[in-house]
Amino acid sequence: MKTETKNCQNCQKEFVIESDDFGFYEKMKVPSPTFCPECRFQRRLLFRNNRVLYKRECVLCHEPVLTIYHKSRPYTIYCRDCWLSDKWNPIDYGKDYDFSKPFFDQFKVLMEAVPRVNLYRDNFILSDYCNYGLDFKECYLLFGGMNNERIYFGNQVVESRDSLDIAFSSKIEFSYEIFESKSFNKVFFSSYSKDCVESYYLIDCRNCTKCFGCVGLVNKKYHIFNQPVTKETYKEFTKENQGSYTKHLKNLERLQKLKLNVPHRYARIYKSVNSSGDDLSEARNTQISFTSGQTENSKYLFFCRRGTKNCYDTSFQGFNAELLYEVAHGFAGSNTAFSIRNLMNQNTYYSEECHNCANIFGCEGLRKKSYCILNKQYTKEEYEALVPKIIEHMKTTGEYGEFFPKELSPFAYNETIAQEYFPLTKKEALAKNYTWQDEEKRNYKIDIETKNIPDNIKDIEDDIVGKVIACNHGGACKHQCTEAFKIIPEEFKFYKRMSLPLPRLCPNCRHYERIGQRNPLKLWDRVCMCDKNSHFHGQDKCEVAFKTSYAPDRSEIVYCEKCYQQEIY
Repeated sequence: MKTETKNCQNCQKEFVIESDDFGFYEKMKVPSPTFCPECRFQRRLLFRNNRVLYKRECVLCHEPVLTIYHKSRPYTIYCRDCWLSDKWNPIDYGKDYDFSKPFFDQFKVLMEAVPRVNLYRDNFILSDYCNYGLDFKECYLLFGGMNNERIYFGNQVVESRDSLDIAFSSKIEFSYEIFESKSFNKVFFSSYSKDCVESYYLIDCRNCTKCFGCVGLVNKKYHIFNQPVTKETYKEFTKENQGSYTKHLKNLERLQKLKLNVPHRYARIYKSVNSSGDDLSEARNTQISFTSGQTENSKYLFFCRRGTKNCYDTSFQGFNAELLYEVAHGFAGSNTAFSIRNLMNQNTYYSEECHNCANIFGCEGLRKKSYCILNKQYTKEEYEALVPKIIEHMKTTGEYGEFFPKELSPFAYNETIAQEYFPLTKKEALAKNYTWQDEEKRNYKIDIETKNIPDNIKDIEDDIVGKVIACNHGGACKHQCTEAFKIIPEEFKFYKRMSLPLPRLCPNCRHYERIGQRNPLKLWDRVCMCDKNSHFHGQDKCEVAFKTSYAPDRSEIVYCEKCYQQEIY
């Protein structure tokens, strides 16, 4: 089939469906999409609340719990132990399919009836205020990840310990304010770097030790803003620049200026073949995908890891997942489409929070079940006869092939991570017919304005712990600002021990600024900017074309892979 251009049903912009895409849709037995890739991604994010927690009570055991569901939402909330217990049976909520009603109307009723688990977590030790994770110990406000100890204020962190304010990173130790990095020890205020030790303010650096304010360095030691210095000079310079918030801001400003003068690789794609996007590793035939690794024959991925094959429009998934389409926030699975928070399912369509199931359609909260529709048990023969009829009915209502509509999201727009990647004000959200959750009035009294905090951490006394500090943003942002925050004891000890300036923003605003370092999750066609005659193209300007997440109007110098390698290494 030839390439086809469509108008997005949501934003009205044109988007292209390539000829190879139709082969995937045919394999999944679904029609081609009516939403553009960006709107499809935003729609999936509407079904994930990472960071907004509420206090409720488990309906079954009546114990107090933290949950991602506001009390105004029409859901029955169980604690994890009760939800996994045999004290209730999701099959009891089964319904006959009604061909006189749209499918999504029937599924909404099921969503509101079947009990939901309060948080998504397993083997958490002293890590109450955390969500979406496995094997956390003594963590606080950590959302997403596995095998972490004493990580505070993090998002999607793996195999790390004793660090604060970390996002999309792995194997981080004794570090602070890190984004999209791997294998750090005592590294601070750094991003997109790997295998670095005892360094500050790094961008795109690898295997560096004792470097400060550097961009694009490889295998270097004792450098300050990309210039080599003696061991003694480096030691004196770092000593003078530690602990001061004013100097921290100046160092950030100087780092950004250096960033504009150093060439950048068109895309951070490593050990990959025939792949496009950004922040990819070990990818093969993976197109227009971001922050993913070990993927193959896939397209439109975001944060998919460890064996994702033949998947389209998939987010926060992985671990030997295969043949997934419009799936989000789950684990493993095969031949699954239009599903949310499902674990290790096969042949699953239009289902939510189902685990270890096979051959289910339109189900909620099932575990180890097969041949179910709307949570009702059928025989294999009955199931295989009824599902095609339901699909034909959904085609007549225009539902089949579409992900769950925004009206079915259990969260308000500003509770979800859609707000992180597609930020809206309340007015903008309501104009687009999204729901919005107004913050409850807070009764706290500000103890300290940020302007009154001593500049250097060495001049701040222990009594600041537990006091209410005003956030610098004061709520005038799209960052789910809490307007105030407290410093906890473990956090303050870390700042003192590492000689780090005290933050002036609440954890939510710090999180948003951290992920704001990411380039847009879209690609532009550009040509290499290199004109150096010492490179492979000789006297002529390089004419290598590529797809990059650096928009044409950006100020960075963007090189093709070969020119970048010749310039940096």
